[in-house]
Amino acid sequence: MSDDPDAQRFRAEPAKDSGAERSPFQRDRARVLHSAGFRRLATKTQVHSAAGADDFLRTRLTHSLEVAQIAREIGQRLGCDPDLVDTAGLAHDLGHPPFGHNGEDALDVVAQPCGGFEGNAQTLRVLTRLEAKVPGAGLNLTRASLDAACKYPWFRRGGQRKFGAYPDDAEVFGWLRDPAPAGDPPRRCLEAQVMDWADDVAYSVHDVEDGIHGGFVTLAALRDDPDERAALCADVAEAYSPEPPSTLAAGLAGLLADPVLAPLPDYDGSHGAQVVLKRFTSVLTGRFVAAAVGATRATVGGGPLRRYATDLVVPREVRVQCALLKGIALRYVMRRRGVEPWYARQREILTRLVETLAGRAPDGLDPVFAPMWKAAADDPARLRVVVDQVASLTDPAAIAWYERLHRPAGPDGKP
Repeated sequence: MSDDPDAQRFRAEPAKDSGAERSPFQRDRARVLHSAGFRRLATKTQVHSAAGADDFLRTRLTHSLEVAQIAREIGQRLGCDPDLVDTAGLAHDLGHPPFGHNGEDALDVVAQPCGGFEGNAQTLRVLTRLEAKVPGAGLNLTRASLDAACKYPWFRRGGQRKFGAYPDDAEVFGWLRDPAPAGDPPRRCLEAQVMDWADDVAYSVHDVEDGIHGGFVTLAALRDDPDERAALCADVAEAYSPEPPSTLAAGLAGLLADPVLAPLPDYDGSHGAQVVLKRFTSVLTGRFVAAAVGATRATVGGGPLRRYATDLVVPREVRVQCALLKGIALRYVMRRRGVEPWYARQREILTRLVETLAGRAPDGLDPVFAPMWKAAADDPARLRVVVDQVASLTDPAAIAWYERLHRPAGPDGKP
């Protein structure tokens, strides 16, 4: 076992000679890339409600690749280990269920008897328990990689929807958090902060790009209608930002007047328009990255920055712009008119899948999960295994499982 606490693994492993000297974090990155959970992200919803239906639109997989690239760039410029922040970016969404945040909300309701559901806590569970690499340890990543992938390093708290670990994963959670300094709220390592900001940058810029290309976001309404701008700022204040409406309004005015955004209300999908749209994506991503790196360096100076040496500094006006872009995706894509019946159907699919599989377990479970169900100590633990299986499904697989399990019975009484 390594003498470096950051490079230690939860379960000791024999030395591996691959013919090349790889760092522990390079090995971690490879383990995530080769994992089944990572492949499944290809057909899990990012923001748009039909993963894989349009070759242009992002899925959880392409989003994770983009987050990893942005995190790697920020990390390198700050002196973090680049493979460590890359691994965190690749891994950060492994626990997200079918149908995006809508699916997450549905599973949280049906999983209340076993402590609820949260995509980030599920990511830790996938990395440390569910992936088939090392028995009893999942992918058995290093302590630093697990810590870097942990956005919300705490258990569920009253009044907080986001958390990073379930009570039955307390042992490995305590192990990975062992070097973290004490504090309330618990402090995140620098690499986790870098990954989180990279996620916000990718989420905000790329989802607006997808929304404009898909015809859901028309910036002309925001440009021309003061009431619409006020409504957007109200949405952002409710969902994404602690800033007052006046600050958000000023930030929105500046954003809409920015030369890189100004041509987008005329987007028509042509090659030239796509060039303009891609320039918007590239410029804002670079701007948000540079702002965080520059502000952090201005605060703490030069030299490599790692783990708990400092915190990432993001200028207030940049956070406002990022929140506004996230609000545009929320208002015009996720909450667009006519989509609620499909959202309700998604929630019904996942809820009934959990209920049906819980009633038919262990025989109805996948061979990966049936032994886990049999080994579970009590009813809440057995329900958690069923939720694990449903959360692991892709969007198309969830629909297929639902249709197969709820197909009307034939003359022989079988579906």
